[in-house]
Formats: sequence, structure tokens, C-alpha cells
Amino acid sequence: MTAAPKLTNARADFYARIGEHGMTPLWEVLKGLITPEPRSPALPALWRYDEVRPYILEAGELITAKEAERRVLILENPGLKGRSSITHTLYAGLQLILPGEVAPAHRHTQTALRFVVEGEGAYTAVDGERTTMRPGDFVITPSWTWHDHGNDSDRPMVWMDGLDIPLVQFLDASFSEHAKEDTQQVSKPEGDALARYGQGLLPVGHRTTTPTSPIFNYPYARTREALETMRRAGPWDPHHGLKMKYVNPATGGWAIPTMATCMQLLPKGFSGSPYRSTDGTVFSVVEGKGHTTIGGQRFDWAPRDIFIVPSWVEHTHHADEDAVVFSFSDRPVQEAVGLWRERRSA
Repeated sequence: MTAAPKLTNARADFYARIGEHGMTPLWEVLKGLITPEPRSPALPALWRYDEVRPYILEAGELITAKEAERRVLILENPGLKGRSSITHTLYAGLQLILPGEVAPAHRHTQTALRFVVEGEGAYTAVDGERTTMRPGDFVITPSWTWHDHGNDSDRPMVWMDGLDIPLVQFLDASFSEHAKEDTQQVSKPEGDALARYGQGLLPVGHRTTTPTSPIFNYPYARTREALETMRRAGPWDPHHGLKMKYVNPATGGWAIPTMATCMQLLPKGFSGSPYRSTDGTVFSVVEGKGHTTIGGQRFDWAPRDIFIVPSWVEHTHHADEDAVVFSFSDRPVQEAVGLWRERRSA
């Protein structure tokens, strides 16, 4: 390892003079720019749903869904204060829709996922098709698609929003547009996308025009059934338990081109081997209780809790009872440019 360059008076004078021309010496910052391993400022963190739920409901008393456009409490990583992000590249928040409310239609270049945490009977509409949302459902809003939300039930509805907002901001590629009406006209029957693309079949002549999955609601009931069937025969990964990724049926790739989405089953008594990867990952607990040790810190979790494992931080999962956990990360982007890496310890 080479020693850091010493700051002499001559060098300081030189740095000041070149600074006036928009230049700076690489040798003074090189070790911070090209590090031996990832050094994310993001910190491990956990949001207990029972603790934050009262604030979510209080937000519903302070502002309407229409006034707010999207009434969301952002899950801000404690190491990224003021950035409205949960990792360097990802945004997450908890959105509330009360009975009878509508979140007005708009569209944006950022891709969004919805993971339903509480309630049943609200809907999201994407490009002319509505889908009813239930706990554990994973719903996609592709880039630049019109979407609105509404609640026709008699109970509050809460879901986790996950978006690639920080990534799109970094690329200076953000666009958005508001619709003239609060709700879009429904032109397809509910379940149309799932029927066309979610049965192991594709319409003859189908041509892929977007890297995002044509299915925009992956129902939890189907996912849970698949996991339960596989547990009887499938091998258990020593780090992840039984972990499945959501895929685009037209391409076999990730369901969202910028965000990897997965669901995993951890059987009662599971104690995972240490694991780390370069994609900082957001986890949302659907069923069961347990804990995850992240960088030496223990985080106990229960249903509806959300926690974050930053990039390249070693962690292990432990299940006190059968547990099901949803997760998302920026892995597809890292894989596309050849940067994704993992380390599996025995």
C-alpha cells in the first residue's frame, strides 16, 4: 500500500491555481474513489410496522390522497439523511389509501413496485387495466405508464412502494406527467394480463416491446403455493432458504429491468450461512418471526416489518417459525454492466 501524498506548501498552491480552471488532483482522492471493497454509507436498519403504523394513519388525518398526490411516508436510510432513499439507488416508502379515496393518475420514467402490507380491496390501474390488491401481492408499474390507485373497500390500505428514483435522478433521466382526470378509463377486464402472460403461455405473435414484465400483478396466493410445493422436493440454499425470483415470462429475465424482486421461504429453525453481495437489498416480512444479523447487529423481525441490508455487508437469516420474506434490490442493473458480485461463506 502506497503512502498518502504529503501536502506541501508548493502542492497546496498548485491545487489552488488549477482549481480556478475546474481541475483537481486525482492522487489526493484516488483511494476514496476506487476502494478495495464497497463502502456504502447506507446503514443496516429496521422499521417495525407496529411502531410506524400510527404515523401512517395520522398522515391520513392531515392530508388527503389527492392533495398529496401520493400520501407516502418515505423509509429513509439513517446513513443517507436528506436523500429520500433507502439505498444509494433505491427509494422505498409506505403509502396509505383510505376508503373512498383516489390517488390521481400520473406517469413517470421511474419504474415502481407495490408490495401490499395491509388491507384488501383497493386497486391500482395501469394502462387501462385494474387489479385488486391483497396482502403479499407484488404489483408493477412500468416506466412511463399511466397509473392511479383507489380504495373501494371499507378499510385502510397500506403498501410498500419501491422505485428506482435515485438511479434515474443520477442519470438525469426523470420525466413525469399528470393526467387530466383523476382516474383513467378502464379498457381491459381485470386479470387480463395474468391470463395472457401468467399461465406458462404467450399469445401467438406476441412481440416484446419493453424489458418490463407484461404481468403487473403477481398474486401472493400463487407465489405461496409454489413455495410450499417446492419445499417438499427442492433443495434448500444454505444462505437463502428457498428463494425464487419474479421473472418476465416473455424474456425469462427479471420482472423489472432495474429492480430484482424475490420471495423466499425460511423454514422453522433455519439458520443461514453468512452471505454478502454488492446489491443493497430491502426486505419486507410477509409471514413468520425471526431475526437477521447484519454486520454483527441483530434485527428481530415479524410480519409487515421492513429491513435493509446494505451493499457488501455480511448477514445471516434465522427463522423462529416458518417465514416468508419479499425483497428487492438493484441487482439487474449491476448484472447488466458486469458489476454484481456475491460471497458465500461456509
